[in-house]
Amino acid sequence: MPFEVQRADWRMHGATLSAIRRDVFVVEQHVPESEEWDEWDAVSRHVIALADGAGVGTGRLLPDGRIGRMAVLKAWRGRGVGGALLSALIHMAREDGHGETRLHAQTHARDFYARHGYEPVGGEFMEAGIPHIEMRLSLGGCASRTPSPRTKP
Repeated sequence: MPFEVQRADWRMHGATLSAIRRDVFVVEQHVPESEEWDEWDAVSRHVIALADGAGVGTGRLLPDGRIGRMAVLKAWRGRGVGGALLSALIHMAREDGHGETRLHAQTHARDFYARHGYEPVGGEFMEAGIPHIEMRLSLGGCASRTPSPRTKP
């Protein structure tokens, strides 16, 4: 089944975005609810992946250019949803004039982010009980790696 990535507004789409993150982070990965929700959702830019009108993935871009809360429902992993979400967020970071994006990647997802041009910065650390590594992507010369996604405004 095909999917599409769209920009999302927290006020309008927060329930759907939250449901995806709850399924992935709280239920599947056992992240405590208190560590999943923060004040950044209201001021961040969000994207959502939809398949037949249902949310299957999400991610957010913080005002400082950090990307986070990338989540794809288990049944949709390996179908390009994560890459499409990430490309949309990188495109939005460029629109906002950021020179780079940073993120905290779960260590098992390191290769996924590396395929999109991200490079590790520093060593491994624990976040929400899960091993992570900080990664960054310079937006100066990576246009060929991260083409403009087909997102709806």
